[in-house]
Amino acid sequence: MVDQPTITPAVAELAARFSAAGKRLYLVGGSVRDAVLGRPTNDFDLTTDARPAEIQRLLGGWAEAQWDTGIAFGTVGASKNGEILEITTFRADVYDGVTRNPEVTFGDSIDGDLVRRDFTVNAMAFDVAARELVDPTGGLQALHDGVLDTPATPQESFGDDPLRMLRAARFVSQLGFTAAPRVVEAMRSMAGELTRITPERVQVELSKLLCGAHPRRGIELMVETGLADVVLPELTAMKLEIDEHHQHKDVFDHSLVVLEQAIDLEDPERSPDLVLRIAALLHDVGKPATRRFEPGGGVSFHHHEVVGAKMVRKRLRALRFSKEITEDVAKLVYLHLRFHGYGNGEWTDSAVRRYVTDAGDLLTRLHKLVRADCTTRNKRKANLLRRTYDSLEERIARIAAEEDLARVRPDLDGNEIMKLLGLPPGPQVGAAWKFLKELRLDKGPMERDEAEAALFEWAREQGITPPSQ
Repeated sequence: MVDQPTITPAVAELAARFSAAGKRLYLVGGSVRDAVLGRPTNDFDLTTDARPAEIQRLLGGWAEAQWDTGIAFGTVGASKNGEILEITTFRADVYDGVTRNPEVTFGDSIDGDLVRRDFTVNAMAFDVAARELVDPTGGLQALHDGVLDTPATPQESFGDDPLRMLRAARFVSQLGFTAAPRVVEAMRSMAGELTRITPERVQVELSKLLCGAHPRRGIELMVETGLADVVLPELTAMKLEIDEHHQHKDVFDHSLVVLEQAIDLEDPERSPDLVLRIAALLHDVGKPATRRFEPGGGVSFHHHEVVGAKMVRKRLRALRFSKEITEDVAKLVYLHLRFHGYGNGEWTDSAVRRYVTDAGDLLTRLHKLVRADCTTRNKRKANLLRRTYDSLEERIARIAAEEDLARVRPDLDGNEIMKLLGLPPGPQVGAAWKFLKELRLDKGPMERDEAEAALFEWAREQGITPPSQ
């Protein structure tokens, strides 16, 4: 960790332009934090005593492009040498205590701008021209100590913008830091204030939290402080009490382990897989609603995958996740138990085809989720599950190589069905197509004469008389 960030040529050039005009330019916020931590970034947040119109004038003739979409908040954007620069006039905002929207007021000092920010680690600035760090709230020490604290009191900070509580959990996930005790206490007492925040903004923070390097820590903080009761109440519900016979694991803790194991299976060369991570966290979300205590002390969760898929759809829609993410996660939750019917390999090839077809584009993620779902400490049992799933994947690969499983479809298409049966477009053609697809799943690829014979037999059973029959 270094105490000063490295300045890119573009930022240094811009600072020189501002200095020549008698204005100061500071690298600020997350840009300074990440630079000090040695984390890469090509998006630079800057602040200045120049007013927006002056910023635009100083960027003119220098920036390759500039935009003013945030000018109402004092922000002007620009790009130079592939770098994105956001320059904002010092702020001294006042919040109304009802929404998180401040009354925008421009300030005159860098210290005044910094103390209104969310956390001390984000309340540092670097005077680019003077090469000096400005740190009025002890952010550098907090970075060294790995502590997340607020510049003002947490109550004041979170009262101004309740979303900052969720951002605290997000930064715990992204940075691996520990929230200061006073921050945790304020989050616990003020969690209900999150209802002032729109679902869209909550979803953005939650997604960033889940894609962090330490999502378990962020999730545990949400549950500990009650934020989860507002954002994802299903998480708290998974903290089931262990029954007196200790016949089942704590579902919440199990789900966190599955999440961590799923992350370990991600491709390190690619971005974090949000869909896989949500599915891992919520794969057993239906268990609390389906828990039954059986005679003899056992516990069952029959059809929890079906209930869980419905719960996932409802919650993700409420959080304004995209339809694609919502349906993908719900499908993974619905399918995550299917493998356990495989037993010792008793599935027919037809069952394997259906497994692959039902998973569709999610098959690779389903493989990872199923493997991550093994959290038993019994090494013999864990090895057996691993070998069994290895066997299933080998069968999938063999059948896929023989039959083009990625494109399971009827051996006759709709046009051929209409021609053979003498049907116009309509529901009967769709029913015939569905019949042939089911046949394809059961028997694999068929010769054309076999497919036609099966189609004609089905048609006769439906009371359809083909023209050639």
